[in-house]
Amino acid sequence: MLKTLVIFDYSGTLSLGAVRFGEKDNLMKELHRSGLAGLGIVNPETFWKEIVNPSWEEGSTTSIGYGEIIYRKIRKEMPPPVSDGEIRLCASRFVDSYLGHSGVDVRWHPVLQKLAGEASVITIIATDHYAEATRYIVGFFKKLGLEALSLKDSAGKSVPRGFIVANSADLGLHKADPGFWERITSVLSLNTIQRVLIIDDFGFNEEKGDSYADRREVNLRKQKTVDLLKNAFNVSVYELPFILSDKDETSRGDRISQVSAEVEQYLCEK
Repeated sequence: MLKTLVIFDYSGTLSLGAVRFGEKDNLMKELHRSGLAGLGIVNPETFWKEIVNPSWEEGSTTSIGYGEIIYRKIRKEMPPPVSDGEIRLCASRFVDSYLGHSGVDVRWHPVLQKLAGEASVITIIATDHYAEATRYIVGFFKKLGLEALSLKDSAGKSVPRGFIVANSADLGLHKADPGFWERITSVLSLNTIQRVLIIDDFGFNEEKGDSYADRREVNLRKQKTVDLLKNAFNVSVYELPFILSDKDETSRGDRISQVSAEVEQYLCEK
């Protein structure tokens, strides 16, 4: 019988590669490598201001996809003298590189493996992301030898062992919306859940140019999400923020180890 629901955020928590990808120097290289710089996205500031921030709501709650978002923004608002095909090719290169660099950090593997082996635990990867991300995330778990299934593909099936990927782009709603969790409970049988653990950075670890990382929004998002979980499941919710104070890999690894130990301790409590 399922008793514990564990919720992991993806980008900025399970995936630190996604954070590294958006760091200023690396992002600049990727804009040039993909060809987007030659189409007018000349620097990270332009990327955040003209592409990501104004389109985030649509990109993260519809099936349109990140590549199409980039294409439309360039074609309509800063049209270069090139073909549609060239713009789409550059956008595709960029998105493929971004998602390809956004794998599950292997330092999470021991605790994820522990969660997968707990018969009374179901783990949901709840993420505000673009539509293309779902397939990538499921694939990254499988590369680690862990079973994963998207929420949309789990409808009508018995609750599987392993991990369920719930992406805002698939559900049409963000995690801070009550409908997000209502959709999850309508698909999965979670009426026996007695407690909830959430591990999330709530956007804190994203690059500062990304409006999702706005500190005021992070705090509001954190409180709202926890309140929604309490209302949705009517059980106690233990919040475990994954906040990175430093960007060096040693600090990141230490934080993963600390949080993993806390998750394991939580699982031991009855």
